[in-house]
Amino acid sequence: MPKPSLATPSPSLAARQREQLKIVIVGHIDHGKSTLVGRLFHDTGSLPDGKFEQITAQCKRRGMPFEWSFLMDALQAERDQGITIDTTQTWFKTAQRDYCIIDAPGHREFLRNMVTGAAGSEAALLLIDAAEGVREQTKRHGYLLHLLGVRQVAVLINKMDKVDCSRERFNAVVKECETYFRGIGVEPSYYIPLSARDGDMLVERGKRLGWYKGPTVVEALDRFTPLPAPTEQPLRFPVQDVYKFDERRIIAGRIESGRLRVGDTILISPSNHRIRVKSIERWPSGGEGVTEACAGQSVGITLEDQLFVERGNVISHEKHAPVLARQVRARIFWLGHEPLTRDTRVRLRVNTAECNASLHKVVRVIDTDDLSPREGEEVGRNQVAEVIFDVRGLAVVDDHATLPATGRCVVQVDYDIAGGGIISTEGVRDQRVGSLEIKSTNITGLDLRITSEQRALMNGHTGGILWFTGLSGSGKSTLALELQQQLFAKGYQVYVLDGDNIRQGLNADLGFSPDDRSENIRRVGEVAALFARAGFIVISAFISPYREDRRRARTAAPEYFHNVYIRADIATCEERDVKGLYKKARAGDIPEFTGISAPYEEPVDPELTVDTMTQSVEECTAQLVEYVRRQFIRPVLEIATSGFGGDI
Repeated sequence: MPKPSLATPSPSLAARQREQLKIVIVGHIDHGKSTLVGRLFHDTGSLPDGKFEQITAQCKRRGMPFEWSFLMDALQAERDQGITIDTTQTWFKTAQRDYCIIDAPGHREFLRNMVTGAAGSEAALLLIDAAEGVREQTKRHGYLLHLLGVRQVAVLINKMDKVDCSRERFNAVVKECETYFRGIGVEPSYYIPLSARDGDMLVERGKRLGWYKGPTVVEALDRFTPLPAPTEQPLRFPVQDVYKFDERRIIAGRIESGRLRVGDTILISPSNHRIRVKSIERWPSGGEGVTEACAGQSVGITLEDQLFVERGNVISHEKHAPVLARQVRARIFWLGHEPLTRDTRVRLRVNTAECNASLHKVVRVIDTDDLSPREGEEVGRNQVAEVIFDVRGLAVVDDHATLPATGRCVVQVDYDIAGGGIISTEGVRDQRVGSLEIKSTNITGLDLRITSEQRALMNGHTGGILWFTGLSGSGKSTLALELQQQLFAKGYQVYVLDGDNIRQGLNADLGFSPDDRSENIRRVGEVAALFARAGFIVISAFISPYREDRRRARTAAPEYFHNVYIRADIATCEERDVKGLYKKARAGDIPEFTGISAPYEEPVDPELTVDTMTQSVEECTAQLVEYVRRQFIRPVLEIATSGFGGDI
């Protein structure tokens, strides 16, 4: 959290009606950030009455010389050590607008705090010591501003008094900056020579830098423009919380982009539920008469029907919906004390959501000094890298290049913020049902001439999919084979799909990454749909641990799909572990093993639950046969007595 400010307090309600701009001040340690802010507040009369005299008297009592930075460095530890260790938020005002200036630390050990400050800023001042020039931390800070999407930047060449206000030295530092910033895509708006200690080119121009004809620091600040609310972008409304008032459930959050209107049909991710907005609520005046809300506003909404929504969900319109991903590709700045490796377990925070994740791959590590990429297996402290994370469940993500507000992420290790960066959806497979890109064109449906009713009367049963899901060892394959044998003995058209007959042929090109596992289930669903339409009873025996994957499989042929939960807990499955898989998973020899190191999402409302913990194989099979009789045999009798007159 930001520390208490010694300078101007947060503006009053009346003051907040003026235009505001958030600016972060960054730079290498001892290049003068706190001095700049302290002098800036003093010279513009923005300090509280008596504050300057108070700090001066304290310095005199302690027998130490006054420094402008003491106006900002409020913590006793900072005064003793002479460094800023936290971000300080202070409110500064000019005749044009109010500013929230964030003085961020420059010391290498406190980059985490600098990232915190820069993340919420609309513009930045980057300080460089005229004598020292561009340093390692200067480059890191410049790169971080680029990563965090800060595009309005003024470079202040400070301590010009130490180089005799030399125009040649100023030009040399500017040239050095331009060479580096051009390589990372940052184009500073201004380069300003400055003596923060003496006040030259801060508010007044002074007499020693007459060769410089550009704006002062205050003039440059006033030329920056607040970022417009992205109201014309696709709707993104991350859910912060759900409150219950009376009989209403109010979904609260801040609209990051787009517009939301009463009556809109919205899409809730990752659940994929579609529902209409009943009302928009605002505080403290309430929502009476409010029919629309837009980016930048914090609101609550109610829905036409009761629906489970929770913190971390993202509300959008169906068109231009966010991506549902099992993998998140990001360019991050790593701040963790330990390197980021494939053994590192992290919490990935995107918008208001948090999910467990692990490093899948380091695509490349980027040297912030010369911007050269290199290969690597880990990301060290203070390094920038492009990485891919595997996430448990589904992450709701946007590409930062398209939607900056929701295209950022934070990486947490244990309880510490260990990194942050921007998200890319390049090469990421969207797991949303119905999002599969159809690349084939000029396709016309084939009239097969044989109807499903004709096939049912010929076979004596309707076609259908029995989708067995459950943990490894729950009994899926055992029951699938036993059921197949009994149905075949009755003369039914029946076939079992499992990993062996699918992965040896159709899915031989797929591995076991989250994306490949998802694609494996999608293809199985499509194959099962073809069998079902051909009149077969298809028994699919796959763990299929994620609800979203099972939902996608259902969409291939929803009228034929029957979700059958083969239930057995972990303890029971481990007792049946004839292949020793659970033992290997417990030892860490099998990564991402369902139920141990990877999640299993139980079906919420399956058509049938078969409990293999309390029933024998014979009892479970009998339950399944009875279900087939009700769902697949009885409908044929209805067809036969409904006046169907097809020629068979």
